Amino acid sequence: MLKTVRIRFSKTGRAKYISHLDLNRAMIRALRRAEIPLWYTEGFNRHPYVTFAAPLSLGYEGLRECMDFRLEEDMPMEELVSRLNAVMPEGIVVQKCYDAETPVKALTYVNYILSLEYENGAPFGAETAIRELLGREGLVVVKKSRKAKSGQVEVDIIPLIAKYTCEGRRDTIALDVVIRAQNPGLNPELIMKAIRTECPDAAPDFVTFHRKDVLDAGFRSWE
Repeated sequence: MLKTVRIRFSKTGRAKYISHLDLNRAMIRALRRAEIPLWYTEGFNRHPYVTFAAPLSLGYEGLRECMDFRLEEDMPMEELVSRLNAVMPEGIVVQKCYDAETPVKALTYVNYILSLEYENGAPFGAETAIRELLGREGLVVVKKSRKAKSGQVEVDIIPLIAKYTCEGRRDTIALDVVIRAQNPGLNPELIMKAIRTECPDAAPDFVTFHRKDVLDAGFRSWE
């Protein structure tokens, strides 16, 4: 019986430096080492069916990442979790396995925490400046594009930001944003580009990106 299974996993610590291509290889290797009865494609170059929802960028941490694969035989979901966690690389932890019933097209938003860090403390007024920036009616940012002849396009990022909060601390500003995941999606690095361009005094010395959740159109956790 062919069955599509979805695993939910976290990718933190040193694992955030694993590229998506290497993550794909690591997951396939883990599935084989765990002796999971994988389904393989037909043809000369047979390979397991593995696909990720909203792949995470290099250097980003994620708490609720999802990957689908197909089984040729049924297996208890709890056993899948324990077998996989026994062979996973450092920093990758499988939290749950379940039948993949919700289509990827239903994944509408992603929730990121951007931690803006300042070596000498957050500048006075930086938090207010960022709030005012993201509260504009429009905010055009230039991004790279392979399809455009010029190699870049202009994007208004405001319609792609569904929600946000901005909280300042002594040497950090935490920006919690819910942004479009696809069709079109928004790379959170474009938010940082806008801050550096429009509010240079609020530009941080260092930024970390932490994906907290993936959401459906009703802002519920996408499963």
